[in-house]
Amino acid sequence: MGAKDLNGTSDPEGPRPPARHRSPFNSVKFFVFCHSLLQLAQLLVSGYMKSSISTIERRYGLSSQKSGLLAAFNEVGNTVLIVFVSFLGSRVHRPRFIGGGALMAGLASLLMALPHFVGGAYEYTDRISSSGENSSGLCQSESPLTTSSSNQSCSRQESPAQLGVYPLLLMGQLLLGIAAVPIQPFGISFIDDHASRKNSPLYLGILLAVTSIGPAFGFITGSLMLRFYVDFDKFPEGEIKLTHKDLRWVGAWWLGFLVAACLLFLTALPYLFFPRSIPKEDGDDDVVESRPDSKQQQQQTNPVQEISLLQFLKSFPRIALRTLRSPIYLLVVLAQVNLAALLAGLATFMAKFIERQFSQTVSFSTMMIGGVCIPLAVLGTILGGVLMRRLNLSVSGASKLCTAAILLCMFSSTPLLFIGCPTQKIGGVFPRDVLLCSSGCWCPQEAFNPVCGSDGVEFRSPCHAGCITIATDPKNNATNYTECRCVAGLGSAAPGTCGSGCSGLLLPFVALLGVTSFIASFSQTPSYMMILRTVPTEDKSFAVGVQYMLFRVLAFMPGPVLYGSVIDTTCILWGEKCGKRTSCQYYNLDRFRQRFLGLQVVFVCGGLLCFLLTVVVLRRRAGRQEPQPASKGGYEMVSALSKEKEAEDLKT
Repeated sequence: MGAKDLNGTSDPEGPRPPARHRSPFNSVKFFVFCHSLLQLAQLLVSGYMKSSISTIERRYGLSSQKSGLLAAFNEVGNTVLIVFVSFLGSRVHRPRFIGGGALMAGLASLLMALPHFVGGAYEYTDRISSSGENSSGLCQSESPLTTSSSNQSCSRQESPAQLGVYPLLLMGQLLLGIAAVPIQPFGISFIDDHASRKNSPLYLGILLAVTSIGPAFGFITGSLMLRFYVDFDKFPEGEIKLTHKDLRWVGAWWLGFLVAACLLFLTALPYLFFPRSIPKEDGDDDVVESRPDSKQQQQQTNPVQEISLLQFLKSFPRIALRTLRSPIYLLVVLAQVNLAALLAGLATFMAKFIERQFSQTVSFSTMMIGGVCIPLAVLGTILGGVLMRRLNLSVSGASKLCTAAILLCMFSSTPLLFIGCPTQKIGGVFPRDVLLCSSGCWCPQEAFNPVCGSDGVEFRSPCHAGCITIATDPKNNATNYTECRCVAGLGSAAPGTCGSGCSGLLLPFVALLGVTSFIASFSQTPSYMMILRTVPTEDKSFAVGVQYMLFRVLAFMPGPVLYGSVIDTTCILWGEKCGKRTSCQYYNLDRFRQRFLGLQVVFVCGGLLCFLLTVVVLRRRAGRQEPQPASKGGYEMVSALSKEKEAEDLKT
């Protein structure tokens, strides 16, 4: 009876029995719910990767340039395959492709965590060597015999498991990019095909909100996971001696990828049960419309669907060039590329900047990005759309709104260059000089166990400070180094960094950074509307596809690498292990701030210039009084003619 009714005909072209609506897998609302959860899980991985990139850099001794390449590598697979999404369209079983992409993303997340399990434990410098003669890492007048233990340590570092870590991480990022290809495009098109015209904007707005919130959840998850020690699963709690404030601290970066993999596997399951087509959602304005997969719609789109993949690939460059000939489209996309490159770099390295500049922990710095900057950017995006709707802005008005927002953004971002800390004094490193006081201590270059002298000068290890003895307070178990030759005054040093000494500037910096994010995001919705309103109807889907491709090629891929390369130029002391350079241990904080944030100002100025040129071009067009676009009443006729024109272009 009821069960038989629910298992009635599943032919999408046949009559739609009311009982089918009782199945959640025939409801577009349930699809929106499932897709929101999937996008949240997928973008959580993306945000989590950026939040833990500096930790991965420290754990495996990567330069900022290499870590930037790692952060951007997921865009490689995405860029190569995204063009095929436009060709496949509704030819395939879209829910199953989405589910397959989610399962692949889950496997890629597991692959990202694999280096932790195949590699050894994290080794940090808490002593010069493991030999009994210098187990405390103090200054010694005779050369310790550490050759054998050093060779053993280097042989572990050069094992196949350790050498394969970076390629394994790159492979995981590549698969994450490939897995993301079908998720958002197929999900949006599936919802738009089966939702009523009245509800479709609401559903797409929900997805856009989730898309914005997802990375914030990733950063917050990163902040929580990085509070655990990286090898908490390999050592008991009593053997973990590092604290969060130690420059050698490495959090459990791998744990978030396991959590994300579980979420992706769970959110992928419902897509295996969705049919290829579901009933069109009822709506008052959809009575005269046929379903997208009906015979009538298929007959209208047959000319386009009959073309081969080869014909599609041949026609794509021609249509892309035709789209790029529009000066408004080109200028707006270039402005967005500047802002996207800015976003890609800041999202990857801003947490590291706050950590180093204001002497904060990694988890706290990550929380500032995920809990303050991203939510304010989401709020700005929403208010930008609301403002555009309330004022009923035209293309010209939208260009002026974007220009005003980026101009204010430039004024709010420039003061950030002057809010920061000077580089602390580091013995033998900054200012660069030779520590004659510890020249006879036989301190190896690999030693990195920062101590803060009683005179306020920091040293990279007790040995470099010339400390001879170590004292431990039995009351609070605090360690203190004494008889330090290189420390003036009391001649003692405490474990840990001295810090930059201006953590009080963190609050105004984060407040101004949040305001800048809020103002800059005002331009997102108006700029998208400018693109959709200035290209021909038949080229809209291609215009959006070309836009996202340019984002990836010109912004998301080179942006983090460029920022990482700039950060590397500010390093004043590189780590060293087994004769090879590892990650940076100390930065020139003034150069770090000026070059890192200066690059941000350059991109803001580039976006402002493009929007200003857009305003000029639109004014000239208005002066020539070009004909207005087709009215809403003639939209259907224009759309039909546009599809015929597109079919002819694709066939030729």
